[in-house]
Amino acid sequence: MVRFLHTSDWQLGMTRHYFSEGAQERYNQARFDVIRNLGRVAKAEGCQFMVVCGDAFESNQVEQKTVVRALEALKDVPIPVYILPGNHDPLNEVSVYRSSAFAQGKPSHVHLIENSIPIQIDEDVELVGAPWLSKRMPVNPFDEVISVLKPMAGIARVVLAHGIVDLFTPKKDDPGVLTAEKLEQAINKKVASYIALGDRHTCTKVGMGDCVWYSGTPEVTDFGEDEAGYALVVELDGDKVITKPIHIGQWKFIERDQIYINTDEDIKALRKNLEDVEHKEQTAIKLKLVGSLSLSQESVLQKSVEIARQVFGSFQQIDDALTVLPDDADFSGLGFAGFAEETVKRLREKILKEGVDKMTARDALILLVRLGGGVS
Repeated sequence: MVRFLHTSDWQLGMTRHYFSEGAQERYNQARFDVIRNLGRVAKAEGCQFMVVCGDAFESNQVEQKTVVRALEALKDVPIPVYILPGNHDPLNEVSVYRSSAFAQGKPSHVHLIENSIPIQIDEDVELVGAPWLSKRMPVNPFDEVISVLKPMAGIARVVLAHGIVDLFTPKKDDPGVLTAEKLEQAINKKVASYIALGDRHTCTKVGMGDCVWYSGTPEVTDFGEDEAGYALVVELDGDKVITKPIHIGQWKFIERDQIYINTDEDIKALRKNLEDVEHKEQTAIKLKLVGSLSLSQESVLQKSVEIARQVFGSFQQIDDALTVLPDDADFSGLGFAGFAEETVKRLREKILKEGVDKMTARDALILLVRLGGGVS
């Protein structure tokens, strides 16, 4: 019986332009912290080794301090770690893995998979990797590796690969795409006991059995990665494979479509929902607001979300579908007359029409009324 930890897509060095001030460094630190957390999980679960199935680094051009901090974190992992180069960090002549920072700082228990020669872990298990040697390969390296492997003889074989499976992409003819059929054949023909995949950022089982998995990224990288933030504990016992996803990430990326905002109660409900989100400083949130408000209601809405902008790691409000329709109460007591009154009338008419001028007219009217003292 063998037990190991399957992870991938650390994407160390990744940046996000929409983060608020200070959030990028918190995000960077979380990605280094997750390496140590992986080590703690591996120890607690009795894992014998860890495999990293590609894209440990965001690119081969990451800063040297990113490499140094990664290796420092890896020192705290108490078991052997095997790293497979992926399409983001391929093992070419300018690879991050060929840098002096990596060569000089790599702990002795960290091993780079440079070719497809089987790596004997012990008498019962071996690893076979399919490393990327350039950013764009003529075929996925897995295809070449699996074509020469013979059926296993009394051992468990873990094959490490990187790339998107054809089930999850419309670009099925892309050279880097893996086919579900070949993955299934490798298992059925006893060429592999388990295929550990990287590239897809959500923890995903491939096929009907339990023998082919994406671990997903251990720390979410973007919106839409609903099952990110996991690592997989894998146990091989004869022909039996047992996998256990373990949530390990700290950050959340929350995206909400079609939030209807039409009344004062809707605004209060949105404010309450934002207040209830835990660990806001480690949360990126994107809201698409839909509906219709008066100028005064729109002002209350903006005040309600202003605090959220300051505390969330990222706060994006998309309000193209939110119409501001000034009502008579918005203008009471302003005393607009003459040119100002005519301007207000024209802007209100533009807001009611669809077109490129709608949002500009809305913003101009809001500013005009605020300058007039109607909305603060």
